Amino acid sequence: MSTNSADIGLIGLAVMGQNLALNIADHGYTISVYNRNPEKTRDFIAHCKDNEPAAERLQGFEDLATFVLSIKRPRKIVLLVKAGSATDVTINALIPFLEEGDIIIDGGNALWTDTIRREKELRAKGLEFIGSGVSGGETGARFGPSLMPSGTRKAWSSLEPIWRDIAAKVDPRTGNPIEGGTPGKPVQGGFACAEYIGPDGAGHYVKMVHNGIEYIDMQLICEPTGS
Repeated sequence: MSTNSADIGLIGLAVMGQNLALNIADHGYTISVYNRNPEKTRDFIAHCKDNEPAAERLQGFEDLATFVLSIKRPRKIVLLVKAGSATDVTINALIPFLEEGDIIIDGGNALWTDTIRREKELRAKGLEFIGSGVSGGETGARFGPSLMPSGTRKAWSSLEPIWRDIAAKVDPRTGNPIEGGTPGKPVQGGFACAEYIGPDGAGHYVKMVHNGIEYIDMQLICEPTGS
């Protein structure tokens, strides 16, 4: 695995992280992956070699420094880890290996005020931070999620091609979803469900509102009807 060979990196190989990594690889990007549990990384890469058409574009790393060095600059590193303190721990572990202009993308369900704080702290260190809502669950992550990124326009311009490629697609005339993606054969054409939301915490704020509406709908569906 050569230095600076990956288009993007991803930390966190639970179900969402694995599926988003496969989605990115299916779209022709080389992606480096890392998990704090090395066994999880090894198992994921072994599974991909046996089952995934895009396995050759997935690189697994057990050392954080080597993982970072494998990514082209400006580095784009997606975090799909537990929201809250786990996100801060991961960011702090990454910082010593990053260089000015590198971009951290938090794809978890972060509190939007935490995203504002993190963006401010990282900007002071010369680093970029994107808080991006990711909607669609594990199936969406694998074949096309709705993506809600926020941060600086500069950071978004670097991430935009990948985010638009991997996002869910809809018919631009009707708005109906275009489905039918399979491993190694993602959906082609359509309008990408990924759009720049605004500065700092805007993306995670929109994701919070999205989740609130979704959970209300679920509760309404579950409510018993009157006799």
